[in-house]
Amino acid sequence: MTSTPLILASGNAGKLREFHQLLAPLGFDVMPQAEYDVPDVEETGLTFVENALLKAREASRVSGLPALADDSGLEVDALHGAPGIYSARFAGEPKSDARNNARLLEALVEVPEGQRSGRYWCVLVYLRHAEDPVPLIVQRSWEGEILAHPRGVGGFGYDSLFWLPEQAMSVAELPAEEKNRLSHRGRALQALVEALGGAHEPR
Repeated sequence: MTSTPLILASGNAGKLREFHQLLAPLGFDVMPQAEYDVPDVEETGLTFVENALLKAREASRVSGLPALADDSGLEVDALHGAPGIYSARFAGEPKSDARNNARLLEALVEVPEGQRSGRYWCVLVYLRHAEDPVPLIVQRSWEGEILAHPRGVGGFGYDSLFWLPEQAMSVAELPAEEKNRLSHRGRALQALVEALGGAHEPR
């Protein structure tokens, strides 16, 4: 089977490896955007979907190939959806997980336990070409609660503060394999694979 080149609008090596493993059996050869000198785009959208679309369109426009982008973050109900699309830079620049976590805890200091519900979101966008009028968009969430103190040393981002009642542990305490199975990104990826194996065959 001839492979179809697919640009990943990201420079994250972990994401590249994960997408490649899942999409290679469908005939896609996933490559980083740096291979085609695709610049990082300014994420000016007001939603995860808009930002993922911006990244995918730029990658497809510059490379002339199909493109895939994701945008993800944390939504906390007591903060009216914040940090949301600003999750990676909640505490400003330069980006810092430690400072973002500290700011989140500060923002929730007066919110009692039991009222700290939230969820991780992951949005994936696949474009067959830069002008694709019907992009494939997949989004999945992961429900949890925000802890008052960090637990665990695994993961990244807000994982040490994101409590999973059903597992009785934080995301940072989950084994990596279990996290990949349960997480917003893991389930979004599986949904994308199912969709790409059906109606959105590369063409």
